[in-house]
Amino acid sequence: MKLWDKGYTTAEKVEKFTVGNDRILDLKLAKYDVEASRAHAEMLEKTGLLTKDELQALQKGLDAIAQSIENGTFTIEENFEDVHSKIEFELTRTAGEAGKKIHTARSRNDQVLVALQLYLKDEITTIKEAVRQLFHQLIALSEKNKAVLLPGYTHTQIAMPSSFGMWFAAYAEILIDDILLFNAAYAVADQNPLGSAAGYGSSFPVNRRETTQKLGFNTLKYNSIAAQLSRGKVEKTTAYALASLSGTLSKMASDMILFLSGNFNFIHFPKELTTGSSIMPHKQNPDVLELIRAKSNKLQNLPAEIILIVNNLISGYHRDFQLLKESIVQGIDQVKENLEMFSFMLEHIEVNQHILDDEKYKFLYTVESVNKLVQQGKSFREAYQIVGKKVLDGSYIPDRDIHHTHEGSIGNLCNNEIVKKFNRFYSLP
Repeated sequence: MKLWDKGYTTAEKVEKFTVGNDRILDLKLAKYDVEASRAHAEMLEKTGLLTKDELQALQKGLDAIAQSIENGTFTIEENFEDVHSKIEFELTRTAGEAGKKIHTARSRNDQVLVALQLYLKDEITTIKEAVRQLFHQLIALSEKNKAVLLPGYTHTQIAMPSSFGMWFAAYAEILIDDILLFNAAYAVADQNPLGSAAGYGSSFPVNRRETTQKLGFNTLKYNSIAAQLSRGKVEKTTAYALASLSGTLSKMASDMILFLSGNFNFIHFPKELTTGSSIMPHKQNPDVLELIRAKSNKLQNLPAEIILIVNNLISGYHRDFQLLKESIVQGIDQVKENLEMFSFMLEHIEVNQHILDDEKYKFLYTVESVNKLVQQGKSFREAYQIVGKKVLDGSYIPDRDIHHTHEGSIGNLCNNEIVKKFNRFYSLP
């Protein structure tokens, strides 16, 4: 069944090529198409385009479809083009003529958009909750290990003293930036496109404010053309948030892979969380972290992929948009899996308590030595030259007594303030 069926049969090759894997992807949207169809039907009844009996028949049919979706028994057979045609077919089968009226005053264009945006709102909320859990996990690890020092690096060279408290909390705080982008993506998706039809509205006296309220949207896309222009934009905005979060996960995974190396030996994981080599019996490889890094790096290309699909398309609907569904749905699923595995690995991380005991880290303290000379009255430039000369002639002896007090330093992590900031931004719409 096709919603655009006019009495002729599409060539089989064209059918297969244009449908693609929409039937599989649309299972993710089925729940939301039912929700939108219910709100649309209730609005049609209020405006006189459906009778009460017709509405009741449609509601009963939609209830049955919703139950089959929840039970996992809902399917989209090959003779259906997509979830929208399958649901309309089922409604026509159970509700008779009323099922044929459900598409009144809407197009598949706004039908797809509203289901997609309801889906994105739920998925963004789910991802934000997973990020919140990761954030608090990192803060807890920061507090637990705040006194454990490790070397900081610039240019991949030993630089200055850092701590596991700083390192864990740094990634916790940077997650706030990712949350802000998810908030923006949610706000873009939180605008009801239903009723814009094919992008130019209709002559039916529909009440778009009512469906906006029923579906829980914050507002509606008032201009019908603007509603259709959001196709591609809402996916792109969400993709930027997914890419930003993936960048955070990728960078921390890279740190952990480096720290796990036998040349560093800063952290450890139980051997059960690593994999081995086919010829080197001593190997315990961080494959999980490497795959998180690779999959996260792949996700950082998602905005570019979407941009190249929609770039320079004129206003109105284009079949190009169909490809966006696969990109964004798979991207969301991958981010959720990455978050789950990352959190699992952090549950089992063990840190080396005595890293800086190694003599090779003695030059970490040169800045501390310069600062102490400045506090004794030397100019910074003179103090820098004094310490630099000692390093060059081999006479430098580090003073390992570290006393940092400013906000965000080793001795003053400000984790409570970071938590307050996270909570403030997390709650934003």
